[in-house]
Amino acid sequence: MSDRVETLEFQAEARQLLQLMVHSIYSNKDVFLRELISNASDALDKVRLESLVDKELQVDTTDLHIGIEVDREARTLTVRDNGIGMSRDEVVRLIGTIAKSGTAELLRSLRESKDAAASQELIGQFGVGFYATFMVADRVTLLTRRAGQTSGTRWESTGEGTYSVETVDDAPQGTSVTLHLKPADAEDNLHDYTAEWTIREIVKRYSDFIAWPIRMTVEKPGEDGATTREEQTLNSMKALWARARDEVDEAEYKEFYRHVAHDWADPLESIHMRGEGTFEYEALLFLPSHAPLDLFAPQGRRGVQLYVKRVFIMDDCDALMPNYLRFVKGVVDAHDLSLNISREILQQDRQIRAVRRRLVKKVLATLKDLSAESYRTFWGEFGAVVKEGLLEDPDNTEALLDLVRAASTHDPAELTTLRDYVERMRDGQTEIYYATGENRATIENSPHLEAFRAKGYEVLILTDPVDEVWVERVGAYDGKPLRSVAKGQVDLETDEEREKAEAERQEYADLLTWMSGALADSVKEVRLSTRLTTSPACVVGDAHDMTPTLEKMYRAMGQEVPQVKRILELNPAHPLVTGLRKAHEQGGDGTALTETAELLYGMALLAEGGELADPARFTRILADRLARNL
Repeated sequence: MSDRVETLEFQAEARQLLQLMVHSIYSNKDVFLRELISNASDALDKVRLESLVDKELQVDTTDLHIGIEVDREARTLTVRDNGIGMSRDEVVRLIGTIAKSGTAELLRSLRESKDAAASQELIGQFGVGFYATFMVADRVTLLTRRAGQTSGTRWESTGEGTYSVETVDDAPQGTSVTLHLKPADAEDNLHDYTAEWTIREIVKRYSDFIAWPIRMTVEKPGEDGATTREEQTLNSMKALWARARDEVDEAEYKEFYRHVAHDWADPLESIHMRGEGTFEYEALLFLPSHAPLDLFAPQGRRGVQLYVKRVFIMDDCDALMPNYLRFVKGVVDAHDLSLNISREILQQDRQIRAVRRRLVKKVLATLKDLSAESYRTFWGEFGAVVKEGLLEDPDNTEALLDLVRAASTHDPAELTTLRDYVERMRDGQTEIYYATGENRATIENSPHLEAFRAKGYEVLILTDPVDEVWVERVGAYDGKPLRSVAKGQVDLETDEEREKAEAERQEYADLLTWMSGALADSVKEVRLSTRLTTSPACVVGDAHDMTPTLEKMYRAMGQEVPQVKRILELNPAHPLVTGLRKAHEQGGDGTALTETAELLYGMALLAEGGELADPARFTRILADRLARNL
């Protein structure tokens, strides 16, 4: 039996999987080298463990490593290790067949959906990643000998449906895989895998933190012009996240941050954490000190780098970090994670959700503990993004609200927390008042703030577009409702002021009824205001109406929303309003009165930074009025 050479056929499912591997599953052909190195690393882990368990196993573990050899003339690439190796039976079982229940159903799903997310836990079986070699090679030769055995096995195939297996006597311990490479083809993204720089780049990208040295003999020009050859280690093996925090100095963290974030600046803060128990992982995350240019770009980079057992899997793993924390950079290295067959898509399982929850809570806790100066820098760069979490992450609403910083009328320079606002609330105040707008100057000059300023009520000034949405979604903080100064009725009056206001409403009843009819196309109601002290009028919304800014945002996104009519409020103490009432009582020119009402409404819109429906008509009426008074 040991001298026989057998030619066997791939098991049916294995043959189909091989074709899918070559033509459909992997989107990047470079990953074949990652798969071979990952298999070699696993083999080295196993031989070290087995040598500790089996004291009678005769195996040398003093120099465990992975070697890469290139023959440019023969166009071959060999990846070898001195790990556990395989027996003949293991070669046939692991490469010729896929001994995994449900494989046929998996393959059927893959063929029907063209979506690798339908796969099961095939990753980790030697044969699966090994098949990736046929994307770049016309023929693959494997030579292996299991530790403790005297004879080895040579396996060879062109990937067309059959393979040969031969027992040999001169195989070294471990496994070597030799690829007879296809010609380079730039159009097919098939690189020249005999080029030193190509191999270096792939190893650096995918396998830099593998725990075992990856060595390759390279040619170097000598001083006398002669070419010399020397063996170099291609990977750093420095997985900072796998070391205890007190073993890593700050300079190493900064250097690693620049490597993963492609950033020139130092990080604002580093987060080093380890998850233990039923699911183990390490994470090394960073908070940048400045926002990237693509922070709000739809196609911008999202998520952190994902490794499994130090093998690079994914560059931007958004499954492990919510969108509102998309600025967080770093790596997560899982000891065991459900991946699809190509390692390119995560299965949405319980493990991923658990890791994501822990990462988010750790990031939010770290933000809360930042120094005042660091947090001021952070909020200036990323505050608008963090507030998106109030829409996306209801589980962490309370923690996110504690992170919010906002300008307010309390201090013209410093931002305030919601907690500090609540502590400064006046006796008897039950609501947190806020105003939204494009900028602070517009909001502070808005007539909506007049009564609040006059009576000493603090108002939050919110100028980010997301503010229009999250205040409505959240609704309250610490049991105190969030209340817009530009919506609903405002009750800041004393009992005496309420009695006076009721008398004024009776006095102005006819004017209000007439104006409501004259401006019916623009407003739903005209009423007297308790929020104005100096301006003649303002426009407000009902308590549950959509704001004009939010309406405009939806339309900009291509969503049709019905136009919401608002309420015109009049200041009964303003000369323009009292004059209009007297003119109406005296039965003045109806056209002139209507135009005055239109001017009053237009001025109220402009005062809050709004837009006129018919600017030309407004300016014509205003010009005519000015001309009459000259």
